[in-house]
Amino acid sequence: MAWNEPGNKDPWGRNKNNSSLDGVFKDFKKTIDDLLGSGSSVPPSPKKSAGLLSGIILAIYFLSGIYIVNDGERGVVLQFGSFNEITMPGPHWIPRFIQSVEIVDVSKIRSVQQKAVMLTEDENIVSISFAIQYDIKDASDFIFNLREPDITVSQAGESAIREVMGQNSMDFIITEGRTKVAEDTKGLLQNVLDIYGAGVNVQSLNILEAQPPEQVQDAFSDAIKAREDEQRYINEAEAYRNEIIPLARGQAKQMLEQAIAYKVKLINAAEGEASRFTQLYSEYKKAPAVTKERLYLEAVESVLSNSSKVMIDVEGGNNMMYLPLDQLINRNQPKIANQDNGNQSSNGVDNTSIMDRITSNKNNFNLRKRDLYNE
Repeated sequence: MAWNEPGNKDPWGRNKNNSSLDGVFKDFKKTIDDLLGSGSSVPPSPKKSAGLLSGIILAIYFLSGIYIVNDGERGVVLQFGSFNEITMPGPHWIPRFIQSVEIVDVSKIRSVQQKAVMLTEDENIVSISFAIQYDIKDASDFIFNLREPDITVSQAGESAIREVMGQNSMDFIITEGRTKVAEDTKGLLQNVLDIYGAGVNVQSLNILEAQPPEQVQDAFSDAIKAREDEQRYINEAEAYRNEIIPLARGQAKQMLEQAIAYKVKLINAAEGEASRFTQLYSEYKKAPAVTKERLYLEAVESVLSNSSKVMIDVEGGNNMMYLPLDQLINRNQPKIANQDNGNQSSNGVDNTSIMDRITSNKNNFNLRKRDLYNE
C-alpha cells in the first residue's frame, strides 16, 4: 500500500490532515530536530553534527551569492571594494564576503533643472532657466567617479552654458538663438563630463526661459516692439521694391522696344525717300522741263487739296476769281430757302454756273496732268 493512500502516514510521520501553516512549520522543526538528534534520547556524535551544520552554512552561503539583473540594468561587481566586472541582465552568482554587487539602472532618464543669471558678450545680464536630461552609459564610471551625479551634472551644465552665453549677444540669445545656444551647450557639457569620466550621456539640454532681469523688463519690451516695427517697415519696403522694380523694368523694356521700332521706321523711311529721289533724279535727267512742271503741279495739288478756298481762272478775264466755299457751305440754310430765286446768290452770282465751271476746270487740270505723266 502506498504511503500517500488514505489512512497512511507519510515517511516523516506527518498526518495528511495537518495542512495548516502552523503544522507545516512544526513538521519542518521536527525534521531539523531529527536530523540534529535533539528529539532522540541518544545525542548524535559531534562529528556528525558539525558536518551537518557545515553543510547548512555552506548551502546558505551559496544561496546568498545569487542575484538577478533585470532588463535595462547593469550589475557592477566589486572585489574587496575595487571594480571587477560588469554583468548583463540575467541570473548571476558571486562569492559573498569576497565580492559584492551594485545594481545600476542604465535605462532611466534622469533630469536636473536650474535657473541662473548670466552675462552675455555685449555685457548685458540675462536670466536663464535650463533643464538637462541624461542617462548612464558606463555604470562603473558612474559609481566610482561621481559622488553626487545630479549636482555634478548641474554644476557642469551651468559652467558650460555660461561659456556659451559669453560668446553671444543678448538679442541673439533671447530671440532666435535659443536652439543654437542649447546645441552648443550640450556639446560642451558632454565633453566636460567625458573629461571627468562621469559615465554620463547627455540626452538633451533645453532652454526653458531666457529674458532680461525684472528690473529692465519694461525697457526691453519697448526695445522689442521697436525692433518689430523696424522689421515690419523693412518687410513693407522690400514688398514695394519687389513690386515696383519689375514694373520699371517692364516699362524700360517697352520704351527700348519702341525706340528700336522707331529707329527701324526712320531708317526704312529714309531709305525709301532716298530711293524715290534717286529714281526721280533719273527721270529728271531724261526730261528736266517736264519733270519740273510735274513736280510743281503735284506740290500745288497737295497744298490745295487740304484748302477750303478755290481760285478760278476765268478765260478771257484779267483777274482771278476767289470763291469762299467754306462760307458758302456754312451759310444758314433757312436764309437760302427764303430767297426768291433759288439759283441766284445774295450778290447776284449764279451758283450752279460757278460749280459747273469749277468742275470743268478741274477735269481739264487732271487731263493736263495725265498728259505730263505720259510724256
